[in-house]
Amino acid sequence: MYSDSPGGYVLALLHMKIFNRREPIILFLGDLMAFSIALWLALLVRYGAIPSSGLLAQHWAPFSVLFLLWVFVFFVAGLYEKHTLVFKGKLPSLILNTQVANSLLAVVFFYLLPSFGITPKIVLAVYLIVSFLLVVTWRVVVVPRFGFRNRENAILIGSGRAPIDTARHDFAKSEMDELKEEMNGNERYNLTFVSSVDLNQLDGIAFQEEVVEKIYSEGVTSIVIDLKHEKAAEILPSLYNLIFSNVRFLDMYKVYEEVFDRIPLSLVGYNWFLENISFSPHTMYDTLKRMMDVAIASALGVISLIFYPFVIVAIKIEDGGDVFITQTRIGKGNRIINLWKFRSMKKNDGGVWPTEGDSSITRVGSFLRKTRIDEFPQLWNIVRGDMSLIGPRPDIIDLGKKLALEIPYYTVRNLIKPGLSGWAQIKQDIVPHSIEETRERLAYDLYYLKNRSFILDLTIALKTMKTLLSRTGK
Repeated sequence: MYSDSPGGYVLALLHMKIFNRREPIILFLGDLMAFSIALWLALLVRYGAIPSSGLLAQHWAPFSVLFLLWVFVFFVAGLYEKHTLVFKGKLPSLILNTQVANSLLAVVFFYLLPSFGITPKIVLAVYLIVSFLLVVTWRVVVVPRFGFRNRENAILIGSGRAPIDTARHDFAKSEMDELKEEMNGNERYNLTFVSSVDLNQLDGIAFQEEVVEKIYSEGVTSIVIDLKHEKAAEILPSLYNLIFSNVRFLDMYKVYEEVFDRIPLSLVGYNWFLENISFSPHTMYDTLKRMMDVAIASALGVISLIFYPFVIVAIKIEDGGDVFITQTRIGKGNRIINLWKFRSMKKNDGGVWPTEGDSSITRVGSFLRKTRIDEFPQLWNIVRGDMSLIGPRPDIIDLGKKLALEIPYYTVRNLIKPGLSGWAQIKQDIVPHSIEETRERLAYDLYYLKNRSFILDLTIALKTMKTLLSRTGK
């Protein structure tokens, strides 16, 4: 229930509409249509005549199953994500690579299921070319005509750059700066900021000129504002009057979270945890997740035993040292756990950040890290219950203690079981090697804490598989 105050009315109007939610559905249906038309055209080219109903029926049953599998591969490849779709230059190559993978999947499919009675070798070859052309045309030419990305003008009101060293005039990029740069430079979003107001400099700003007049001169329809800022209260009466001009209001932090898939750390305080994090038992989720951890980790653990002799021989040939190491790490509830790994360094790192090309990493160890084979023994930690398949990565104890002193609320990530892979691992472009990069990792970990679910866990698992298969793991 909102009060009758201006602030209450403004809060009542806060809502999200940054992405068009219909776009993934339209893309999904369009992809299925492109696959279907590509099959018809492939049969036309292969047989040199309009496909008969019997020929279509013969191919439709197996290919309809393949279509769903191919859409699943599209999802894993990121073709339904908000950040992937905007890179138009990379889209054709991404679709081509995905369709090559889909064709290989189809070959395996028909080999394993000969009961369908067809082995469409030429049809598959033609289909690869035709489907690539159709999907690229659909995504690059047709989709933009739907008007999903018609941009509206907006004004951003929040905190500007924070000084790091005033003597040297060094400034840190604030969340307001990040949001403005991302949304103005990325046509995936339906807002563009024509003006921004720094609440830290509100005393020197003519609000009427900077905001009110621009609303009418620039056709502004939205205001994205940090209502939690202490100076925001001073402009609430003016904002209240804008309600009658059909201006909508969006919470800057909610927009930031939706755009970047991480929690803005400037927002995080005791009240944030009370409002957003509930640690009451999630009995169904926790029970099923544990069952899945044991089942999947056990199966993968047994399969991974195939690699053990090769890894052992490689490590022994290189330097003759220990094959396994045990690292003391921080688990759920700050409990100490012993993590098993294949040795990838000449000696235990003791909790420091290794850099790319670090001489302490062995040649075999470099390969093990890139392919994540060094983490295979951790599957048995999952079976034991020390870890989960999905969760924040556990810190080495010495490094964890250091980071807890440097970064506020850092240990809150230890409220749940650590994981073999996590949201930060698939979202962050680099492995953290500094305090600032680790702060960003914490922002992703807090997002997972707030939003964890089976759907999010599945997304992380699929993206991890994609990373491992492409050998770009970090």
